[in-house]
Amino acid sequence: MIRSCTERDLFDIYAVVNDGAHAYRGVIPSEHWRDPYMPVDELRSEIAAGVRFWGYQLNNQLIGVMGLQEVQDVALIRHAYVRTAYRNQGVGGQLLAELRNQTERRLLVGTWGAARWAIRFYEKHGFRLAGDRTKSRLLKRYWSIGASQIEASVVLTGPPTARGNSRAR
Repeated sequence: MIRSCTERDLFDIYAVVNDGAHAYRGVIPSEHWRDPYMPVDELRSEIAAGVRFWGYQLNNQLIGVMGLQEVQDVALIRHAYVRTAYRNQGVGGQLLAELRNQTERRLLVGTWGAARWAIRFYEKHGFRLAGDRTKSRLLKRYWSIGASQIEASVVLTGPPTARGNSRAR
């Protein structure tokens, strides 16, 4: 079952994010890896900044989460993670479909360039990699990240959402 997460889900979201993020260990630049990958205070800050989480619940356990943050004229897919034990079972695809139903805005997702599995996932769902110049422009406009993270990241632009027509600009 997919549902909107509430404040009560904070520590479950935290657990899913940090379990799923272990896939990045040894893959992303070492200066960006830490354990926990997203501390609770950072998660609280992300929610306060407008990231709304949806969760996939199975047998009363949250096994996947994906956030949506409307920024200016776009919607960003943020913090998409599935517990390690439940990967490659369609959880992420179902969460992504739900988020596409939640907005009429153009969808963008930023991820680590070295996370080839994440890039393949989004491409499988109709997203397209932005070129380097477009990537840098989008990351500077819609995200608050430093130069080293911009260098190590990619941006994918989404297909039209279920509720609107989203063209990449």
